Amino acid sequence: MSPATDRVVARVVVVGAGPRASGLVERLGANAPELFPHPLEVHLVDPFPEGSGRVWRHGQSPLLRMNSMAEDVTAFTDDSVVLEGPVRPGPSLAEWARDQAGSDPSTSDLPPGLPPDLRAELAATTPTSFPSRRVQGAYLRWFHGLAEASLPAGSSVRVHRTSAVRLTGSSGEPQRVWLADRAEPLVADVVVLALGHLDVEPSAAEAEPASYAGRHGLLYLPPDYTADTDLSAVPAGADVVVRGLGLAFVDLFVLLAEERGGRFTREGGVLRYVPSGREPRLHAGSRRGLPYHSKTGYRLRGAPPEPPRFFSADALAGASSGDLDFRRDVWPLMAKDVAYGYYRELFTGHPERVRKPWDEFAGCFAELDWHGPEMRELEEAVADEDRIDFERLDRPLDGLVFASSDAFQEHVRGYVEADVARRSDDRWSADLGAFLALLGVYGQYARLAATGRVRGDGGWWHGFFSWFASGPPPDRLEQLLALSRAGVVRFLGADAWVRAEDGAFLAGGASVPGHVVRASGLIEARLPVHELGRTADPLLRSLRDAGEVLADEAGQVRVAAADSRLLDARGEPHARRFAVGPYTSNRAYAAFARPNTNAPAFRQNDEVAREVLRFLTSG
Repeated sequence: MSPATDRVVARVVVVGAGPRASGLVERLGANAPELFPHPLEVHLVDPFPEGSGRVWRHGQSPLLRMNSMAEDVTAFTDDSVVLEGPVRPGPSLAEWARDQAGSDPSTSDLPPGLPPDLRAELAATTPTSFPSRRVQGAYLRWFHGLAEASLPAGSSVRVHRTSAVRLTGSSGEPQRVWLADRAEPLVADVVVLALGHLDVEPSAAEAEPASYAGRHGLLYLPPDYTADTDLSAVPAGADVVVRGLGLAFVDLFVLLAEERGGRFTREGGVLRYVPSGREPRLHAGSRRGLPYHSKTGYRLRGAPPEPPRFFSADALAGASSGDLDFRRDVWPLMAKDVAYGYYRELFTGHPERVRKPWDEFAGCFAELDWHGPEMRELEEAVADEDRIDFERLDRPLDGLVFASSDAFQEHVRGYVEADVARRSDDRWSADLGAFLALLGVYGQYARLAATGRVRGDGGWWHGFFSWFASGPPPDRLEQLLALSRAGVVRFLGADAWVRAEDGAFLAGGASVPGHVVRASGLIEARLPVHELGRTADPLLRSLRDAGEVLADEAGQVRVAAADSRLLDARGEPHARRFAVGPYTSNRAYAAFARPNTNAPAFRQNDEVAREVLRFLTSG
């Protein structure tokens, strides 16, 4: 039966109803006039609210915030996005908040029943604000409403607040999606899995400390989404080791300090923390031993950013006919592009601090290998303090040893203070040039990684990107400093280690040899890393057990690089099944993006939507 010829309403089931699903629905609406101008019956399956999903739902602490400025967030395509379908621009989060704050509540298109405190936050939002996640959730729900309204006339959208548990059907027949709360399946022409970030079963490395904690009456919290973790089990005054100093750690200290009644006050220009007495003592460490870099609080002063120049498809095609070694073939090109973005801003935004004109420097830069001695000679046109050094950026504590834990705490506080100052002063706007270049190569690398050709990354690249470019707002780091001065947080050092021993968790780090902390709890402050072999998602688990999905080397669900169709255990694409998100081999982490950055998720959404519509037309 052909929906195109018989005018039967075509049915699409999207498993997941968060912002990625909203983006797919918007692209279905945008591309339908060209490819399938007929009604669609869309079913969204998700236990969490449509639009905002799990991460951005309203039902979480109002203290939890985004790590992006409002002007740097959009759910809409723009002219930078390389796509076949039409561009449909729309307001950034900052522009939307401005428009909503000035609207009449009785006629506003905000979700009904929005609390007064959220309306007040919208009114206070500026382009450089770091809004709460609840504000972003309201924006995403609004975008979702627009996406639904963009579908062809006569279309319908039905939301099922439950989980999908099974999927059956060959490429030649309709798909049946079985739900947790009903006996009869949804029947669909096409199914798209937009599952977002997923939970996993504990690994052996996580099961061991959990078992040890159970035997000895200790606390152990595995990797989790901090907003979902039951932190009531963390006792006041207890010494607790925390592994991880990224964004999950930021959420953790907010929820274990300010959420428990502590207060931040400013005295003589310095932020202080007034404890409630309900806080634990957090001993935090990681491989680098330092919290993520602060987000920048300024704009570029020089020339606008450019797309990647050196980390290109043509350059990679010439690097190797088969597999690519990350360090040998890939990273030098990525590093060169990031350095180019950094120096472009330095030379064009701060010409008084360099010894050559930009055109001369850039011409030589383009001809040289990143790791070659000639490049180091060229960089002599830049003062030592202005040169980019990826090794030092990656491991700033390497080679540093401290006589006492107190001395190390002072060093970390000085490092963080300097970082916040640097990221708040546009004298150092070259860092923003590097950040924008990182975004560009990040999108390029996602496509390359999807081919399965890259070997030897081991997760380093995503970790470095997050460390340098995906840190918290500067005031969060000020709060961390205040918690450190108050003794609520102490830093363990680089290459932090934890041992389950003598009825406790013992911890230390390479930065302070011989210093050992004895704790009654261990918290893994990081998101779960999804692997198909350990997935907790019932639908993926059933497909895996039936041999209908395949994992790549990293344990992610394999999809076709060109169109994100699900691959079965033989590597064959299923004509009616697609999958998008960070759990797939076509990784695209962010469901929304910074404007004008050719976001990978937007490109994928358009590709998948067009393939879905083409299939419906030809089916």
